[in-house]
Amino acid sequence: MAYITSLPQLEALFGAVGEASVRKEVPTLQPVYRAWIEQSPFAVLATHGPQGLDTSPRGDPAPLVSIQDERTLHLPERRGNNRIDSLRNVLHDPRVSLIFFIPGVRETVRVNGRAKICVSPDLLARFTMK
Repeated sequence: MAYITSLPQLEALFGAVGEASVRKEVPTLQPVYRAWIEQSPFAVLATHGPQGLDTSPRGDPAPLVSIQDERTLHLPERRGNNRIDSLRNVLHDPRVSLIFFIPGVRETVRVNGRAKICVSPDLLARFTMK
């Protein structure tokens, strides 16, 4: 078997990155991405901790998250199996990634950033489910 062991070898297989792909990577939440996220009822949260990587599905009626500003999303934590793997990982390493989906649409929006676990009663009250 032949394996790729260096970045130049890997890049030689694929060529240049498409211009459109580079343009869509931005440091803040743009209006078009904000509109997408507001329509999304489902995302996958990726975290890293002492036990390795974890991906966790998250779902609620859209909008799944509350957008505070162009750099801040609030994602509620819903009780499920109480494993709290993602939360444990955030305490260890705050780097996270979310990929947002809209059912029936073949595109996604990815957001990378840093997470904090907030237990402020006023914020928690905004996410109460009836």
